[in-house]
Amino acid sequence: MPSAITAATLYLLITLLQALRLKGTIAARPSLIILLSLLTVSVHGYSALGAVLTDAGVNLGFFKVSSLIFLIINLAFLLGLLRRPLLNLLLILYPLSSIAVMTSALAPDTSQPFAGFSAGMLVHIGSSVLAYAVLTIAACQAAAVAAQDYQLRHRHTRGLVQILPPVQLMESMLFELLWVGLSLLTLAIASGMVFLEDIFAQHLVHKTVLTIAAWVLFATLLWGHHQLGWRSQTAVRFTLSGFAVLMLGYFGSKLVLEIILQRV
Repeated sequence: MPSAITAATLYLLITLLQALRLKGTIAARPSLIILLSLLTVSVHGYSALGAVLTDAGVNLGFFKVSSLIFLIINLAFLLGLLRRPLLNLLLILYPLSSIAVMTSALAPDTSQPFAGFSAGMLVHIGSSVLAYAVLTIAACQAAAVAAQDYQLRHRHTRGLVQILPPVQLMESMLFELLWVGLSLLTLAIASGMVFLEDIFAQHLVHKTVLTIAAWVLFATLLWGHHQLGWRSQTAVRFTLSGFAVLMLGYFGSKLVLEIILQRV
């Protein structure tokens, strides 16, 4: 609990500092923001991994996994700062991370820990969590591209147009994320089919079908981008549709089974 409170507080503090910097209230100190982010993500990692990796086994409950996914997203964000001017994106990412950390710490357990995972199962779980994290970033990227495109079409020069990188760079980053996310999702589906005996069982079939449907949407978009030059609003629609289907399959099924039906 103390580590979760510390991480959540630090996320909000960094968000405040970045907001004040954008308003011109304080001087720009990106090195301080990055240093604080590294500290915060480290504390978040301690909290999230401690919640998932318990003495009784691995706890993959709804709220625990949500915090873990935000941890991976934040790690990817920090790595992205090495190549891209992404610092302003934390105004959206860090408040959500703060909520995820505290919810994971305060919400009751919705799943019993599992012990004795095989190497194949670990590959499936790891690739699944990484795929969800990367495609979540891609969905946020798509939403930002849509907002930027709307503002540019209506000749607005303030707001997101000033805060975020140029829309061409944002689109390029979106497709980079989609390639990585689709690769991880492919590994997750393939490893699930190989190492899970009940992937099409009654309580998992909707999750499996929706995950494959999301894969088809993402793959179609990347094919269309490569072969037909799809971009901008087409890319946004496909990305957000694929993400919605994917999240409905994963978190929707966990929400129903663990919280509504209280099945573990």
